[in-house]
Amino acid sequence: MKFADLGLSDKLLQAVETAGYTEPTPIQAQAIPPVLMMKDIIGIAQTGTGKTASFVLPMIDILASGRRRALMPRSLILAPTRELAAQVAENFEKYGKGHDLQLALLIGGVQMGDQIKALNEGVDVLIATPGRLMDLFERGKILLNGCELLVIDEADRMLDMGFIPDIETICSKLPEPRQTLLFSATMPPPIEKLAQKFLINPKRIEVSRAASTNENITAFKIPVKPREKRETLRWLLANDHVETAIIFANRKTTVREINKSLQSYGFASGEIHGDMDQSSRIAELNRFKAGEVNILVASDVAARGLDVKGVSHVFNFDTPWHPDDYVHRIGRTGRAGAKGRAFTFVTEDDAEAIANVEKLTESKIKPFGKEDVRVELVEARPKRESSRKRSDERTADAPERDEDDREAPRKAKPARERKPRRDEARHHEARPARSTENRSPRGQGGRGRREDNEVIPAGEWNGPKPDFLSVSAT
Repeated sequence: MKFADLGLSDKLLQAVETAGYTEPTPIQAQAIPPVLMMKDIIGIAQTGTGKTASFVLPMIDILASGRRRALMPRSLILAPTRELAAQVAENFEKYGKGHDLQLALLIGGVQMGDQIKALNEGVDVLIATPGRLMDLFERGKILLNGCELLVIDEADRMLDMGFIPDIETICSKLPEPRQTLLFSATMPPPIEKLAQKFLINPKRIEVSRAASTNENITAFKIPVKPREKRETLRWLLANDHVETAIIFANRKTTVREINKSLQSYGFASGEIHGDMDQSSRIAELNRFKAGEVNILVASDVAARGLDVKGVSHVFNFDTPWHPDDYVHRIGRTGRAGAKGRAFTFVTEDDAEAIANVEKLTESKIKPFGKEDVRVELVEARPKRESSRKRSDERTADAPERDEDDREAPRKAKPARERKPRRDEARHHEARPARSTENRSPRGQGGRGRREDNEVIPAGEWNGPKPDFLSVSAT
């Protein structure tokens, strides 16, 4: 099947061909015709399957005719993260060059002034995150009663981030006769309930089993101790033929620590997480896309908005807390038919989390083994064994002695008698020997004691006794 078979306009087909695409992906082939027929859609597809183009392309043709009005967007696309919203905007700019369509991007982290100015001029396509859209709506800067088409992208991620109440509020402000398209990689019960409430007789398109992983991705799990994670990561980055890689961690502090550690070991890495302002995040993404750094450490806030071609590896430094996040994390590789490898580090405390992932995907993740290593492993001999072997070799090379020589006891050499030096002899002869007859050893007849070792009472003479004291008066 070709794009020409899907009912798109010639001008749009030319833009698709210019972008380098000729054949639609399964989700595009099944979703584009019913969208052009103004039907509601529930699309279940993995990330990296061309899902974004499956609604962007028909929307361009649908909105080609019509008139825009100030503060009243004609269509609305809701995305969970700034990066994903920016990705959708890039698709509109790429395929809608030959069309007179105005779009506005409402995301947090940037000034509202330019966004409000674009709304005042009128927009055909409004791409927004729920938080910023609700903020502007409550300020009276936007009206939603002119919206004819609503797209809810990555609905399961919206659920994880707590946006479902906001989405319900937004849908209640939209006009009732409208077309609604809902896309998600997984379909948990709250999303099913949302679809039943706001979609009318939707056509369900499921190009792959819900929550399944891309068949182009080879996934592994690696049992590690927490202190061994960084060393294991560095070994894989150096030895698994990594071209470009994204490393995911559960905490923003961990993202910063990993990036700092990798840079200290000479890796070209960058970081992206929720604490960074939008301009810094965009700058870091552009560095990664331009190849200035080939390793990007990220938190889950950016997991679904990263659309970078040629990502060869994904590393889950932490096993994701939510099993749905696993599907979206590893979906950053193996995109557009390319092959990719994904590694998940699993500690003893992650046993339940990895079990939930395998339950959701209905497949066991293969443990990483020696047969999966891409470099030749050299087995190192234990030091004790190698030293013992060297000593045995030296013994074998030494000349053999007669048994009599081996058994004969060694004769002890007589000790050499030390002769006194001349100066010592002279000193010894010149120095008279001290008499020890009248010396009283210390502790026995020393100062403060009589010859009978009696303690001298206080106040009595304790020095040498003069002879005259022993002369009697009689």
